Amino acid sequence: MKESWSAFDTFEPHFRPLVVIELAKGTKEETKEWLTQRIVDKKKNGGAQLLVKPLVKENGGKIDGNQNIYLVGASHLRLLLGAETVGLVKECNDSSMRTFTYSSRNTFKDFAEDNHDFLTMAERQYIIKHELENLRARDEKMIPGYPQAKLYPGKSIIRRLLTNGILVQIFPLHDSEKLKKLRYAWYGQMKISYQPLDEIRCYFGETVALYFGFLEYFTFALVPMALIGIPYYVFAWEDYDKYVMFASFNLLWSTVILEVWKRYCATMTYRWGTLLMKRQFEEPRPGFHGVLGINPVTGKEEPVYSSIKRQIRIYLVSLPFVCLCLYFSLNVMMIYFELETWALDFHEENESCFSNLMLFVPSIIYAIVIEMMNRAYRYAAEFLTSWENHRLESSYQNHLILKVLVFNFLNCFASLFYIAFVLFDMKLLRQSLATLLITSQILNQFVEALLPYWLQKRRHKKVKKRMYSLKMDTDLSLFEQVNLEKEMGTYIGTFDDYLELFLLFGYVSLFSCVYPLAAVFAVLNNITEMYSDALKMCRVFKRPFSELTANIGVWQLAFETMSVISVVTNCALIGLSPQVNALFSESKTDLILIVVLVEVNSCVAEAPAPAPCCGGRETPSTVLYNGL
Repeated sequence: MKESWSAFDTFEPHFRPLVVIELAKGTKEETKEWLTQRIVDKKKNGGAQLLVKPLVKENGGKIDGNQNIYLVGASHLRLLLGAETVGLVKECNDSSMRTFTYSSRNTFKDFAEDNHDFLTMAERQYIIKHELENLRARDEKMIPGYPQAKLYPGKSIIRRLLTNGILVQIFPLHDSEKLKKLRYAWYGQMKISYQPLDEIRCYFGETVALYFGFLEYFTFALVPMALIGIPYYVFAWEDYDKYVMFASFNLLWSTVILEVWKRYCATMTYRWGTLLMKRQFEEPRPGFHGVLGINPVTGKEEPVYSSIKRQIRIYLVSLPFVCLCLYFSLNVMMIYFELETWALDFHEENESCFSNLMLFVPSIIYAIVIEMMNRAYRYAAEFLTSWENHRLESSYQNHLILKVLVFNFLNCFASLFYIAFVLFDMKLLRQSLATLLITSQILNQFVEALLPYWLQKRRHKKVKKRMYSLKMDTDLSLFEQVNLEKEMGTYIGTFDDYLELFLLFGYVSLFSCVYPLAAVFAVLNNITEMYSDALKMCRVFKRPFSELTANIGVWQLAFETMSVISVVTNCALIGLSPQVNALFSESKTDLILIVVLVEVNSCVAEAPAPAPCCGGRETPSTVLYNGL
């Protein structure tokens, strides 16, 4: 493949701009010339062999104040060669899935020399991003014009430009016509139907499509729970202790749905070609720093940081901080119970409609405080995880997710466990669960959907008609489109979206047996979430770069762990129920032994298998043993 590059001329005078690069104002001309030259240079000379031009007006003149914006594209031939480089898997004429190679291009389904849609737009933008990120320094010792921005052989040029503030942002362009069709099929018409996951994948990539696929699957999986919960709630409104049958169904439901999802996910990713993709050796993350040295595995020159120093930071700083936050969360929980006691006493003294409403005030206040604490802790966890200086992005994400999940789990569910297994108050458990669930859903919808959309409209108040035209029609010039899109918010990924679903799954699987309407509210929340998240992707945020993935990653382990906890919780609730206790009125020891035996057997069958090791990556299971 290396020899084949010199045999191809991938230059094309007219190209379709796919990616936008915005440099900082005041960037020196020699820096611009050097960067653009490296982008267009041939591969054998260390370039990306792409096409680049500055943003220009329709009349061809330079734009005052926007000379720092460049458009990047590539010829059709260059994109095909790039598809082979990144190892894209495509469907062949015999319906098999194989890694694309240019030499055997005619054996792939729908391939034609003049078919520029053989690669999806998300794949084309991913290829350009991959080539730009792999622009490596060769003989340069610094970025031209910036002596303080040191370079060394093998260093990513784009990452160095970003860390030094020379490169402001890099993002893929929207396709107005395809976005119009996607939004109409996705949320532009009010009807009950499946989401167009294949179209979402073609436009936004596999990571975003898998999130919406999981959201859709989780919503449908909640429907049986909701259908059973409504009559169960109606006919057992005052019987807080008659939950054995629903808890038993909960056990089966939480076990089955995740196993079915893994099969469904594998089917989708096989069709998309990411299930069979070979993992590439993971490069150091942009924020990783250390003394320049040689990687003993790759032999490349890169920063080196002592793992002992990292472990010291984890165990002597991060771990105590997390424990301190958990202790603070428990103290807030105890204050909540004091407020509950005060509200109950107030109601017993007054017995009025107002006192009835006051019974819900402590739970509402506590739900709001929980959301505030979760968001504040999230920023602290990001700072700590970055300070730990993890070499790989996967390791960084795993440690961050573990920190956030531990705190969120205790913060959101500790009070419910305390009510269920310490106070044994099922009436208060139902009230608290209902209040926490509904309040958190309202807050999340406001913070994650309505507020960003309102801020976006306010930010573009002067050009909102043009922005609407950008999303609905195709009459904006390229100049107007780029200048509108560069002001949009940046989509930070699916982390918060999966976290919300994780907590929702916890509310339903852990204690919905005492509040059967939990699944009903979860279904309603997910339906609105589909539309609000789709609206955000199409109207509020810049288009994110596609990320190739075969599954939902560490979140699969998180949901499976929650499923194990739900099995233990529901078994314990069944053991505490008056109906089961009546069967063992003479010997409580037999009851305890049976409950423990059922829990052990269920947990063994439910326990998530450790993920297999892969080249250069830290698996989610490993993180559990390596601490926070």
